[in-house]
Amino acid sequence: MARPNVLLVTLDQYRGDSLSCAGHPIVRTPHLDALADDGVRLANHYAQAAPCAPGRAALYTGTYQMTNRVVANGTPLDERFDNVARLARRAGYRPALFGYTDQGVDPRTVTASDDPRLSDYEAGILPGFDVGLHLPGAAEPWLAWLAEHGHDLPDAERALITEPDRPAELSQSAFLTERLLEWIGRQDEPWFAHASYLRPHPPYRAAGHWSRAYDPDELPPPIPAGERLHGIHRALLANPRSAAPTDPARLARWRAQYFGMCSEVDDQLGHVWQELRRLGQWDDTIVVVTADHGEQLGDQGLIEKAGFFEASYHIVGIVRDPRRSGGSGGVVEDFTENVDILPTIADLLDEEIPNQCDGFALTPFLDGVRPDHWRNAAHWEWDWRDSMPVDGDRRDLDRCNLAALRTASHAYVQFGNGSWRCFDLGADPTWRTEVTDPGVVLPLAQDMLRWRSEHLDRNLTGFRLRDGGIGRRPYSAPSAG
Repeated sequence: MARPNVLLVTLDQYRGDSLSCAGHPIVRTPHLDALADDGVRLANHYAQAAPCAPGRAALYTGTYQMTNRVVANGTPLDERFDNVARLARRAGYRPALFGYTDQGVDPRTVTASDDPRLSDYEAGILPGFDVGLHLPGAAEPWLAWLAEHGHDLPDAERALITEPDRPAELSQSAFLTERLLEWIGRQDEPWFAHASYLRPHPPYRAAGHWSRAYDPDELPPPIPAGERLHGIHRALLANPRSAAPTDPARLARWRAQYFGMCSEVDDQLGHVWQELRRLGQWDDTIVVVTADHGEQLGDQGLIEKAGFFEASYHIVGIVRDPRRSGGSGGVVEDFTENVDILPTIADLLDEEIPNQCDGFALTPFLDGVRPDHWRNAAHWEWDWRDSMPVDGDRRDLDRCNLAALRTASHAYVQFGNGSWRCFDLGADPTWRTEVTDPGVVLPLAQDMLRWRSEHLDRNLTGFRLRDGGIGRRPYSAPSAG
């Protein structure tokens, strides 16, 4: 195969357990399952931040939040960062976006004071992408398409809420798929496309018959909140935007709609797989499927994405490269992260991995080989300065954050104000059994400190101005002793 096609798919708010191939007792995802059979499924794959803009900043740049500093929806992404679209251009592609990227423009690069990107972070797209279909929150192209089909609705919010009332063939996901496949059909050279689907992001209303796909009475219940609550957990439970419905029947209906959205977007991906096969391009196309963050879905009494529990960060992850069959059908149980996606795509395209990247290429796993010295924990961060009112000065704002380190047996959470929590996941995977034994807690806290130390900004640290020019500092292993 010559230069491959690349399809990067993001599903918004897609939990890592919501796949039939992951053993979910209810949800059906035959097309994601088929992709996993043809590629590699990342069973313990995690987003690095929430909500959308912070999660995507980590994905697109391969950097942790402590490096990129996108802490909220609307935080500008510093222009200095490399990203997946710029990487694709260096590899000879004209990468096209279908959907949205939720990355705020660096205002220092904007010259016109009336530029709409300065007042709406959704107005722009990640630098480097061409626009195949821009579909931000207002979703005006979709609304116009609905009107052409006899459904004239005033705004995107109304259109999404009424998705169950229309045929699934008119969903926002179906519209994006149609435009994506039209574009692919016009390409006469290798292509790079980013399909950024909104679903299964709320509102909890699945499209058409998918809204009736799952019986609320047959769903397993969510994980209840524990007895001892951290202050942030209590604040989230008191916030109507993040607190789950207290009526069990209502919450069960919401959960059924969420799983319906999962199956609906899986069905749309099935159309993409089918068309790529029809065009004879399936065996020429790298496919990466991930999400920007997860969804609480009632676990710990919460909905949407916030806080430190792993439901907000454990996400879908599948990588398939038809040139690499050694690991096909395999399941990676090691911890993988969204910061690994950019290095992986770079490696698969024979491009240099950007020096800024905090993640590592997943390429060996595609060959059925576990890399040496792979990480033994997953990491994520959450900053709530934009989510809850804060009284005080800048120092108080800068303490409104947490970092989580999750190993196979424990989870350690460090809060910016100095407090912490540690959970024994080996004894209780529901995050409700805490441990305070210093012999357990201290090594985890040290691991987190070491993690932060190892991922300080390295954009220029590898260079030296000397010997008549700019050169990389050669690496040499430290001596013993």
